[in-house]
Amino acid sequence: MGHVREGAMAADGSVSKVVLISSVAALGGFLFGYDTAVINGAVGALASTFQASDTAIGLTVSSALLGSAVGAFVGGQMADRLGRIRVMVVASILFSVSTVGSGLAFGLVDLSLWRLVGGIAVGIASVIAPAYIAEIAPAHLRGRLGSLQQLAIVTGIFAALLVDYGIAAGAGSAENPYWFGLSAWRWMLLSELPVAVAYGVGALMIPESPRYLVARRQEAKALTVLRTVLGRGAEAKMVEIRRTLSTEDHGHLKDLRGRFGLLPIVWMGIGLSVFQQFVGINVIFYYSSVLWQAVGFSEQNSLIITVITSVTNIVTTFIAIATVDRFGRKPLLIIGSVGMALTLGTMAFVFGSAPLDASGAPVLQGSAGTLALVAANLYVFCFGMSWGPVVWVLLGEMFNNRIRAQALALAGSAQWVANFLVSATFPSLRTAGLGIAYGLYTAAAAASLFFVVFFIRETKGKELEDM
Repeated sequence: MGHVREGAMAADGSVSKVVLISSVAALGGFLFGYDTAVINGAVGALASTFQASDTAIGLTVSSALLGSAVGAFVGGQMADRLGRIRVMVVASILFSVSTVGSGLAFGLVDLSLWRLVGGIAVGIASVIAPAYIAEIAPAHLRGRLGSLQQLAIVTGIFAALLVDYGIAAGAGSAENPYWFGLSAWRWMLLSELPVAVAYGVGALMIPESPRYLVARRQEAKALTVLRTVLGRGAEAKMVEIRRTLSTEDHGHLKDLRGRFGLLPIVWMGIGLSVFQQFVGINVIFYYSSVLWQAVGFSEQNSLIITVITSVTNIVTTFIAIATVDRFGRKPLLIIGSVGMALTLGTMAFVFGSAPLDASGAPVLQGSAGTLALVAANLYVFCFGMSWGPVVWVLLGEMFNNRIRAQALALAGSAQWVANFLVSATFPSLRTAGLGIAYGLYTAAAAASLFFVVFFIRETKGKELEDM
């Protein structure tokens, strides 16, 4: 049956329309990446502008992540009640408000509050896009289309870092005045506004999820959407969706309960989310410019290195898009875990064995600096072709219709809590020693390998109704 449905879609369904619809939904991922990375270029300026300690800066940077945990948790419930499209619009409004507030902040306290609001928007976008794409995409394209979320995230990171570099170069430094007398770092944060508005406008132009429409007894609209993406397979898919929804209650948090507190599949989703963050990937994108400055590179060279790293992330995401439906999800995760463990281990060794200057910062002498740069970019390569996109694909498709929104919300929330823990602790770990920090991330990468081998099942090619 699965091959028949795929064949029907291939025959007269519009692949271009599905890609366009999924791309608009993934704009939330672009904002997700942009919002979380744009602070990178402003970190040093914030510390000097507000005379803040490492701990205060760590909490300010990571305050958005607490908001993201809240947004991810409520996003699933909102999506089931209001629909996927309305929730995207809500996220767009929150992004816009947060951007203006952050750019015009008076101090670290209100900046943290505005970033918290933006974080709620990021959290909502992080669960709504993979759920929507999984529900709109045909099974044989779902891995590639689901990977658009990660492609959008890493493209957003690249755009934010490029804008940071351009503004810093134009002003001479992130602390210097730029347009209309506002500091350059403020313009970095304000630069997100046009995309935030575009996300809301774009969301109003794409169709609602057919599974949500059937659940709300709007079957005529659902059939219209399915005909757009499946062609002749629309009627058969309607029957399947109707059958699965008729035998399932609307999802509630209590439906996630199991023998060990939660259903095993929910623990798997939480595990994927937590390991994706515990390998330390966001340290590279939140603190990399400060990190490279700490080991001897200039501010502008550090920003250039960070931009190059983000380009590496984008290129490798295309590798995942090209292979995830061919090789499967599990093999890519295994390859990524091995590669990350090796490259993070190299970085831990280089930083841990480097001599220290008078301030206690490591000094990378001779080939050590080159080795650290190569290892960092290879690490991003390994993450970008595996754990970055594949986790989003799995979270969007691994849960059945009844629990998808609630389980994705819980897994997404856990991801942001893990992200917060990594980001908030890194400034202190950096002070204690970069070798220690990267050693911990190496251990997490090694543990992620065992987790995938023993607990993750392959979902390649399965229909959502068969999960």
